[in-house]
Amino acid sequence: MFDEQWTIQAVRDWGDWQLEPYIQDDVERAAQLDYLLTGLMDWNYNQLANNLNTILEDEVKDQFIQAVKAIKQGQPVQYALGHAAFFGREFKVDGRVLIPRQETEELVDWILRDQAKRSGLKVLDLGTGSGAIGVTLGAERPDFDVTLSDISAEALEVAQENAQTFGVPVKTIQSDLFAKIPGQYDVIVSNPPYISEAERPQMDASVLAFEPAQALFAADEGLALYKAIANELLVHLTVHGVAYFELGYQQGAALETLFKALPDVEVTLRQDMSGHDRMLRVVKGGEDGNKNMES
Repeated sequence: MFDEQWTIQAVRDWGDWQLEPYIQDDVERAAQLDYLLTGLMDWNYNQLANNLNTILEDEVKDQFIQAVKAIKQGQPVQYALGHAAFFGREFKVDGRVLIPRQETEELVDWILRDQAKRSGLKVLDLGTGSGAIGVTLGAERPDFDVTLSDISAEALEVAQENAQTFGVPVKTIQSDLFAKIPGQYDVIVSNPPYISEAERPQMDASVLAFEPAQALFAADEGLALYKAIANELLVHLTVHGVAYFELGYQQGAALETLFKALPDVEVTLRQDMSGHDRMLRVVKGGEDGNKNMES
């Protein structure tokens, strides 16, 4: 179908033709192809638009062809590409870990703004997955002492690779929540599994087929892990330590009530850019501890 030398426009047209039977929405299909090409070329979208006549090297062309085949089989484009954008970096992702979402970037941004005036903090990313949260915090703040933990040894392998890629020194601990976590931390952050099994019928088929279920679903209407964390949270926070959580948009009220039941804490529920309940902060020490916060 093509000449021996393929331009970006040519492979994009080929990809569009290949994916049309599988992704019928024109906008979504174009978005996935552009995401794939910018990722392969390490370009932004303006660079892609301005270089459509650039001839692809054979290696990149072959990677593109293989990725399109993977997408045809239902794989999310990030898995097909092998990495996903998060906070200005490309994190390795595969079937061992969840694909980091844009909402989680807002959680990281909140932490960085909150802790802007505090240095040398011990940080625990509980249920780290790809390491997107903890590694980003360590990359943005090299003075932080970051520990990544996860119940999955396979996920920790991916997280460690990402930490090495970005030159972030981290400790890793395989642990079921706090079971093997020693000591206390100034900041604990967690984006645990929070989807109820009842939501399966409404979920995207590619998520169910390719992303690890252990990192998606939780019992008790998705609240089970938050309840387990709440039971031990204060033991693992330093004086005036702070915990941050991502949550499902329908879970805000329940989790606010759960964490407010802890003694001497101040709890803040925060919405994402779409106006949905998405993040929650628990400050140990109540109002006295909250004086350290930026926002």
